[in-house]
Amino acid sequence: MIWILGLVVLGFMTAVMLSAWAFGLARKNGGWTDVFWTFGTGVALAGAALWPLDAAAGPQPRQWLVAALAALWAFRLGSYIAGRVSGHPEDPRYAQFRTDFGAAYRQKMLSVALPQAPATALLALTVLVAARKPDPALDLRDVLGVAVLAIAILGESLADAQMKRFKRDPATKGRVCEAGLWGWSRHPNYFFEWVVWLSYPVIALDPGRPISALSLIAPVVMFVLLTRVSGIPPLEAAQVKSKGEAYRDYQRRVSAFFPLPPKAS
Repeated sequence: MIWILGLVVLGFMTAVMLSAWAFGLARKNGGWTDVFWTFGTGVALAGAALWPLDAAAGPQPRQWLVAALAALWAFRLGSYIAGRVSGHPEDPRYAQFRTDFGAAYRQKMLSVALPQAPATALLALTVLVAARKPDPALDLRDVLGVAVLAIAILGESLADAQMKRFKRDPATKGRVCEAGLWGWSRHPNYFFEWVVWLSYPVIALDPGRPISALSLIAPVVMFVLLTRVSGIPPLEAAQVKSKGEAYRDYQRRVSAFFPLPPKAS
């Protein structure tokens, strides 16, 4: 059943990301891709988590808990991204795509949007394994999973607020943000976004249940996406282009992902 539900999520998210592609073209803002993906993923993961183990019994308490974690994550992040996209200049990553792709922008943006559907399907396997854990009663592992997600959301919200405050200050225009968490990690928001997905293995992992190893898929997938594909690489390329040597100095001194004490200048 887990694999079948994963395929259902894939089909649903393919439709969502096709809609994201079309909407982004219509609004001339590729940033809507992230909004559609976040809310679509939240709906897909919550729905998959709630799929009954037994049609006669309905969803169990852990299924409701895992669905709530997915929905809370999507609401928080999706609302933040939507506020940042609506009525604002295009995200530097997508603006760079528009420049790099040139006349082929429409077709190549489809290749940016659609691969996000199988990414969600992989995340769904992790969520499903956590939601369908055989033990009927909630336990300490569930509490710890909630705590991990809460810490992640609080950390990401703090990083976002620090960056927003920095950008609002006219005195910092054109400078590199090193306020608060940004002085320890060049992308603390991405780091805490990754921590979100550790909450599910905390709930699900069980050496006596081999399929529970699937719960590690989400943190691995998100780490690769954030650090190697659609997160850090295009954003840092845009920052170097915009801020030049100031950002290169920041790169030399501050950890890219994991929060660490900064190096001396």
